[in-house]
Amino acid sequence: MSATARATNHTPAHTPGIPTWEVGNIAVHRIDETSLPPATGPWLLPEATGEVVTQHPWLSPDFADEQGVPRLASHSFALTTGGLRVLVDTGIGNGKPRANPAWNDLNTDYLDRLTQAGFPPESVDLVILTHLHTDHVGWNTRKSGGTWEPTFPRARYLTSRTEWDFWAGYAMDEPRRQMFRDSVDPVRAAGLLDLVDVAENGTDVAPGLRLLPTPGHTPGHLAVGLRDDDATALITGDCVHHPVQLPHPGIGSCVDIDPVQAEATRRSLIRSLADTETLVLGTHFPPPTAGRLRTHGTTHRLAPVPPELRTERL
Repeated sequence: MSATARATNHTPAHTPGIPTWEVGNIAVHRIDETSLPPATGPWLLPEATGEVVTQHPWLSPDFADEQGVPRLASHSFALTTGGLRVLVDTGIGNGKPRANPAWNDLNTDYLDRLTQAGFPPESVDLVILTHLHTDHVGWNTRKSGGTWEPTFPRARYLTSRTEWDFWAGYAMDEPRRQMFRDSVDPVRAAGLLDLVDVAENGTDVAPGLRLLPTPGHTPGHLAVGLRDDDATALITGDCVHHPVQLPHPGIGSCVDIDPVQAEATRRSLIRSLADTETLVLGTHFPPPTAGRLRTHGTTHRLAPVPPELRTERL
């Protein structure tokens, strides 16, 4: 993902506490990094015009402004399941040289918030990368002594083999090569990157945690399914960037590798989630971030589920 507007190089003021949702006995914490600048929405989702967005009053004010400009954010999700401490996606990262001014040389309190949630970097066991885009791998590494080193030295970093193989054979431009050099290659060089062959119906990688193939945005894109007893949740990654794509699944991202496949994936996902109790956690959805899909006339909407704000270290 990319945008052309400059963002402030710090995380905006937060409500005290870590936003948390319960999925059975699995507590899922949103680890905020930064809000994305207003220009991101019109650039990323060009068909999500003000005229389209304002047809759906439920999107405002949380998911869009009064002119119908979509709001987007960068965050991760942290959880514990089967005794494993798991982080899903790692955002943009601090101090990374990026061509996109909104991402260049950020200085956020992300690691402080991760630690506040009870996940200091050395405690993380698994890092799941839904795909290898710049705003999903940035905190894979941090600078130490002038070199980029894995932020989570005890963790296994997982992504799909299909994703890795695609980028390994792709003619990257210099900004993407830079991202691999500072945020992916050091993890692989440290022997911490695991490539997973993900089955068509998903692959379990920990108790209650399943990787689900959701191709289109990238060929090996993954969503992450959670289950504890009868409670279920789904972390979207970028197969759905914004709730406006629920009533309009044909609205795609300008950086989808395969727009036709991305739309088919979204439509299939919406059919499977509509009117169920599965909690949908949007990787770029601004607060309140999570909700359940409900049939709304001839389309679908997100019925928000606000988080609990936890103030004690867990």
